[in-house]
Amino acid sequence: MDSPQTPRQLLIVEDDEAFARTLARSFERRGYRVLQAASLLEVQALLKEHCPGFAVVDLKLKGEASGLACVQTLRGAHADMLIVVLTGFASIATAVEAVKLGACHYLAKPSNTDDIEAAFGLRAGSTEVELTNRSSSIKTLEWERINEVLAQTEFNLSEAARRLGMHRRTLIRKLEKKQVR
Repeated sequence: MDSPQTPRQLLIVEDDEAFARTLARSFERRGYRVLQAASLLEVQALLKEHCPGFAVVDLKLKGEASGLACVQTLRGAHADMLIVVLTGFASIATAVEAVKLGACHYLAKPSNTDDIEAAFGLRAGSTEVELTNRSSSIKTLEWERINEVLAQTEFNLSEAARRLGMHRRTLIRKLEKKQVR
């Protein structure tokens, strides 16, 4: 096992192999030692051998667990790890949950290496964030509710559709229409 924490070691938790590879190469060029995982089980296995100082976690992973479960596992294993959550399905609900579980930042895709590295440096909140007087639109509120329910159901589309009172195909169409990837 590595020493208490390997300072420039980064864990990328991403199930899109091409994106993970590109991100890994970019961070390696910046001097990071990069580990990769595509699921919660792989994260748990890597944590037995390594102690990264940084992690980039995709919110929506294929399979049994969401990126939020990975954030919780990473934070539980190493309280000082800096974790950035990336997502193509950004919502206030999932951002709040990610931060509550221990992420230091939450970024919508597409985000590049510069954005992620800058997010690692933003440990504390800022009072300088611009506040707007604009109220949320119905579409925005609907999108946030959909994402909240998706997070609660660990991205199980059938269960989320049932809880939202809509047909599964309708939910899929809405997700495809709004997807940021």
